[in-house]
Amino acid sequence: MTFLAQPGPALLPRVDSVPGHARSLAFTLESGLSLQEAVIRPLRAAGFASATVELEGGALAPFTYVLPAHSPDTSHAAWYSDTHAPAGGARLERACATLGLREGQPSLHCHAVWIEADGTRRAGHVLTERSILAAPMAARAWGLSGVAFQAAPDAETNFTLFHPVPQEPAAPLPGAARIAALRIRPNEDVTEALEAACRRHGFARAVPRGSIGSLVGARFTDGRVVEDIATELLVTGGGLAPDAAGVPRGTLAVALADMRGQVHEGWLLRGRNPVCITFELLLEELPPG
Repeated sequence: MTFLAQPGPALLPRVDSVPGHARSLAFTLESGLSLQEAVIRPLRAAGFASATVELEGGALAPFTYVLPAHSPDTSHAAWYSDTHAPAGGARLERACATLGLREGQPSLHCHAVWIEADGTRRAGHVLTERSILAAPMAARAWGLSGVAFQAAPDAETNFTLFHPVPQEPAAPLPGAARIAALRIRPNEDVTEALEAACRRHGFARAVPRGSIGSLVGARFTDGRVVEDIATELLVTGGGLAPDAAGVPRGTLAVALADMRGQVHEGWLLRGRNPVCITFELLLEELPPG
């Protein structure tokens, strides 16, 4: 497994996980608003300051994004590309996002797959305040209680990153499911971290909701390898379930962007996919069966 040295000291815990509850909401995002505001408004109206979100369909114009890139200096292990704003905007295929608080204000961290006006299919990190909905977009969110995502400076990576923190009220809302909110630190295998969090919180079966992150390249179960030092992804499937021998095993399917914005999709190879900068993962407990 390839590791990427970070500018700061390795901090503990390597897998930061906080239990809580989440209630699922489905809504349509309003056109004419920035993607950030279109997501925040219905969640704020429902009483949620933190959530994970899955988006599908719709269009964005103008549309702006960045890609993973090499750092220009030693202050970070990886960085972002210049901002891209394709003419004609883009049609969204799917996206995942984390909503949390940054300096006391709502902030949306979003990775997506889209098709640009010239037909090019790409993936990357959407600049949600500068991307405007040109057509309504379907959204499903998991509003959090008992835990929240908050951004704070991270001495290991020199980025300001979301991490889960306990919140009041701890009592679940009606219809809410038990969840664990995770921040996985650099150079930890993402699938093994999923398994460790499920063991910690007593989840025999679990499914990811609206989760995003970055990896040091990528290695898939079918043998494909992405060699770039940084990739940005959204989780598209998987979770934790007993294998044929009854041992709980984690699996994650992803769509990720390499440093050129090319899309790579598939199942991650367990034990071979270390986190690059961070990974925000929400796990919902499933009933036995």
